[in-house]
Amino acid sequence: MTSVKFGIIGAGVLAPLHAKAITSNPQAELVAISDIDQQKAAVLAEEFGVAKTFTDYQEMLQEQIDVVCICVPSGMHAKFALTCAAMGKHILCEKPLDIKFEQMDQMIRACNGAGVKLGAVFQRRTLPHFIAARNAKENGLLGNMMMIHAYLKYFRDDDYYASAGWRGKWELDGGGALMNQGVHGIDLLQWIGGEIESVFAYNDTLARQNIEVEDTAVAVVKFKHGGFGTIQGATSVFPEQQTSIEVNGDKGTVKVSDTTVDIWEFMNNDRELKKPQLPEADHDGHSIIVGDMVEAILEGREPMVSGIEARKSVEIILAIYESARSGREVVLSDFHPFKT
Repeated sequence: MTSVKFGIIGAGVLAPLHAKAITSNPQAELVAISDIDQQKAAVLAEEFGVAKTFTDYQEMLQEQIDVVCICVPSGMHAKFALTCAAMGKHILCEKPLDIKFEQMDQMIRACNGAGVKLGAVFQRRTLPHFIAARNAKENGLLGNMMMIHAYLKYFRDDDYYASAGWRGKWELDGGGALMNQGVHGIDLLQWIGGEIESVFAYNDTLARQNIEVEDTAVAVVKFKHGGFGTIQGATSVFPEQQTSIEVNGDKGTVKVSDTTVDIWEFMNNDRELKKPQLPEADHDGHSIIVGDMVEAILEGREPMVSGIEARKSVEIILAIYESARSGREVVLSDFHPFKT
């Protein structure tokens, strides 16, 4: 294989990020784009020099394509992924993996059965200071982890939710501040902090009147290693703030946000404890994720964020929704574990 050939399903907001990442990779080639809106597909294809567009994605899958980027509404991910897997195509899926356990599990099983890769896009994992925070925790620089907090405070107005018919609807968005916007931070919470044992949560729609899903949520988290944490997620607060993760240990604290390192302090100053490098201005997480997918295919390994790994953040969010609905603590191991 001299190059890995890509197709994109869905020519909406996220598709240009995929197209740019693919066309800038010397080992990748973008050969086709599919969208039910032919004009949207054509505009994207012209921008990135793609020869073929389709309104029927199954026709596109007849082309010589190795990987399909799925950029459709969240609740439709499994539908397209199952067809792609059956056609022997590797899959790079935008977040979240899907919005329901049954659909995520079908995706994972279908890809395993077809022998194709299933990767997900969680580009904040590529930021050097988030990586450094995880390494600090993993290497024991923080001592015993006492608490970890995810601050996921965004602002979305009525125009945002009106911009697409699926936004703010349980059927296709699968949730609000947590499932759509906060899923990146919740992925970081468990990636840095470790496996979560249980959650207790509240959520509600406090600001917007025209959506079904939550715009404000809080959760208390218990980790399996014994520490505690919190999640604060919103699309209802102004001004919008950066995604931020704070880890408190008995020997140090780190707090990192999208473009800042706010706290980087340790009790033991004998080690090399310099603040980590911040991302360059041109840092492109999608390009790193796409490049990793190319290498995973060529090297025969799992992608950076596999289907099983991407499932974890959605599992936490669905457990939060269940806790808020039932008014009780939800233990994740009893909730809906993945079964092969």
